[in-house]
Amino acid sequence: MAGGAAVVDSSSKVYPGRMTAFVIFASLVAACGGLMLGYDIGISGGVTAMSSFLQPFFPDVYRKEQGIVSSNQYCKFDSHKLTFFTSSLYLAALVVQWPASYSTSKHGRKLSIIIGAVIFLLGAAFNAAAIHVAMLYIGRLLLGLGVGFVIQAAPLYLSEMAPSKSRGSLNTIFQLMITIGILLANLVNYATNKIQGGWGWRLSLGLAALPAAIVLLGSISLPDTPNSMIERGASEEDVKKNLRRIRGIDDVHEEYQDLCDACANASKAANNNNNNNKLVIFQRKYVPQMVMTFLIPFFQQLTGINVIMFYAPVLFQTLGFGNDASLMSAVITGLVNVAATGVAFLVVDRYGRRPLFLEGGLQMLLSQVIIGSLIWKVFGVAGVASVSKGYAYGIVALICVYVAGFAWSWGPLGWLVPSEIFPLEIRSTGQGINATINMLMTFVIGQVFLSLLCATKFGLFFIFAFFVLSMTLFVAFFLPETKGIPIEDMSKVWIQHWFWRRFVPSEDSTRRVEMV
Repeated sequence: MAGGAAVVDSSSKVYPGRMTAFVIFASLVAACGGLMLGYDIGISGGVTAMSSFLQPFFPDVYRKEQGIVSSNQYCKFDSHKLTFFTSSLYLAALVVQWPASYSTSKHGRKLSIIIGAVIFLLGAAFNAAAIHVAMLYIGRLLLGLGVGFVIQAAPLYLSEMAPSKSRGSLNTIFQLMITIGILLANLVNYATNKIQGGWGWRLSLGLAALPAAIVLLGSISLPDTPNSMIERGASEEDVKKNLRRIRGIDDVHEEYQDLCDACANASKAANNNNNNNKLVIFQRKYVPQMVMTFLIPFFQQLTGINVIMFYAPVLFQTLGFGNDASLMSAVITGLVNVAATGVAFLVVDRYGRRPLFLEGGLQMLLSQVIIGSLIWKVFGVAGVASVSKGYAYGIVALICVYVAGFAWSWGPLGWLVPSEIFPLEIRSTGQGINATINMLMTFVIGQVFLSLLCATKFGLFFIFAFFVLSMTLFVAFFLPETKGIPIEDMSKVWIQHWFWRRFVPSEDSTRRVEMV
């Protein structure tokens, strides 16, 4: 059939229960892991636009920024040392993914979140107290290790705690917290940049400890997910007690039994693969999930969103804004980011994942093309021009349109879809791959962005537009709709998809193989 939608029959199981206050609280605490990541994305771009930060740590960039050394607008902030300050966090988060995956599977989602918060606190302390570049790098690496544990465990925690009919909305809170973190960071940068004495950047970096403290203190009081408890051998009484608290009803036997069956299937799959859970994911029947967990985070970063977010003040300075004006412009895009993610929260379980992916992709594509064309017209290839205030604010408006398109599509759905498509036996491993690809691409894009801007100039926006077009076509043809499907019943979407069904055995054929 044309396109990628898989029509799942209406007999998909819906368990009894309601959205309880306890689930909302637990989800908010876990989603605050996104607040940690978002604050760090926003804060790094802001401090790297502060002269009081650049002068002692990155004097070469400071001299360019002050005009002491001549440089065109495209290349003003081109420095591998500076970009490594930003991107080193994502390198550390990438390296820690496999230990985090093991911890999440063997010791539970809750413990991984706690470990991540503790390490993140240490990183914030190092950065705030930095007296030389090495301390900045060490702090960033510690922050990355903490983020790595949190982004491995928090999306799984959200997906497993949520009722299937509300899973999209609850999981979207993670991305909403990322956007709130970015906005808060932009506001903090705007305020601390005005502090006399040149120490405002220390306050900006040190306040990263606040979201980590919220996650740490909140997580201590939370239980683990029923899925994880069963996976780790918890008693039936303890699991059912937790399920009753989560669902708000007494009769949880049906859901408990299905979770036990899923866990038994996971154990069987692991035993058939010599108890090596990491190899199970490479079986042919998991090809659809593997493709999605590679390409969704790959494409998510190639939208160019993170370079907009953590280099927004730098980018706006490149477009001719002053220091305060560039920070305020970043605040404006942060507000748009939060508001548009709120739209996704409201509609993702009503309209589904695919419509948001497709509309957001089209919106980002048009925005990138127009932005690139306008910058081409003003700066040309030489990168030397004066920009009128009205023209500059027009570019900011277009960037806001682009950010909104991402924030209600690829932003939240890039975390939601990979976290909900894996069966239990490969769920932690799959989320580990998703987070690994996400952090790898974030590191690469963050490290090379300013050099690419210097080398390709306005063409960089057309490069990102090409990838936005590619990923929108990918979704149109190959991503099935997962709205409202119980997480343990997700195999149906692949069996009924026009392309992926050739890889996934039907339930009848699986039963015949088991009988043989």
